[in-house]
Amino acid sequence: MDEQQLLLLIANIYDASLDLSRWPAVLEKTCQFVHGVASVWTSQDCKHKSAELHFSWGDDPEYARSYRDTYVKINPLLLPMMRRSEPGAVIAHSELIPFEQFLMSRFYKEWTKPQGYLDAISATLDKSTTGFAALTVARHERDGVVDAEMRRRMELLAPHFCRAAAIGKVIEKQKVESAMLSDTLDGLAAAMFLVDTDARIVHANASGYALLADGGVVKSRLGRLAGPDCGFDRTLRDVCVAADAGDAAVGTKGMAMPLIARDGERWVAHALALTSGGRRQAGIFYSAVAAVFVCKVSLDLPFPLETIGDLFGLTPAELRVLTAIVDIGGVPDVAPVLGISERTVKTHLQRIFEKTGTNRQAGLVKLVAGFLNPLGVHSHS
Repeated sequence: MDEQQLLLLIANIYDASLDLSRWPAVLEKTCQFVHGVASVWTSQDCKHKSAELHFSWGDDPEYARSYRDTYVKINPLLLPMMRRSEPGAVIAHSELIPFEQFLMSRFYKEWTKPQGYLDAISATLDKSTTGFAALTVARHERDGVVDAEMRRRMELLAPHFCRAAAIGKVIEKQKVESAMLSDTLDGLAAAMFLVDTDARIVHANASGYALLADGGVVKSRLGRLAGPDCGFDRTLRDVCVAADAGDAAVGTKGMAMPLIARDGERWVAHALALTSGGRRQAGIFYSAVAAVFVCKVSLDLPFPLETIGDLFGLTPAELRVLTAIVDIGGVPDVAPVLGISERTVKTHLQRIFEKTGTNRQAGLVKLVAGFLNPLGVHSHS
């Protein structure tokens, strides 16, 4: 494996989080790196059987249209993918259902096979109760099903795609020129801080300065960005030291750094290295190694759901049922979306009642509402 090729690709991934026009080129290089023939970034909703294509390379626009209009509704992989997906997970499509069953499906015969695809590998970028966003690389039939090397290469990229997707949601649809990074980000609703290797604040946008002045979420402690507990401070310091060595060194460190404000509200911080790719110019100008984005959490972000699960000792299956009950409604509506029986939903629900000290669905809705503070950004963007 060419290490320089990998480092350059990772840098390009983070550059694309600031400039969405770069994504098609990044997907092309991703295909080359993992040995695929086409790549797409999609959001799919299992409840409504709908799909949205955000970026792509190497695909046929007509087939993309037909998937969105027709074939997403009969895709046998959709619900298994939903059940297996967690942000950062890498999944070969041939593992989702028995492969012989897939080859007999109308979806394979009419949509997959005519394009010459046999298998694909996906990295889950984001997940909600009813859907998920994923970056998928298709495997040509001449190359067989996904092998260990393709999986290993995708696993090297997955955490970086996840971080870039999270930062892209904060940035939304702005195109950020690296030389004017701080000026452009000054208008963001989310707080943004540029920090050096010691987590010292060298610049902040207006929202960042407002958070510092309030002191309820983050503060400046001897010039360093600090949170309400030493755990956040240690993680941030580790991220800053790693960022000085480049994107690859940061890896999964500080993927989503949780913060609990003085008033109990949940926030999350994401860090973006400024020492690689097109972001180096801004970093050098401000003597900064990373940009830290701080925003309130929402249901589409993993932190509040993980927090609820940890607090009440919920299993992953119970947590999925809880969020589905809150988002969708009663047991008959939830069961087909999750792909499980009503009896199984009721069993999970009874255990959730016992663990959370509630006895009605209305109580669960009120419980979850206390943890969630919508940021107002679009899901799976």
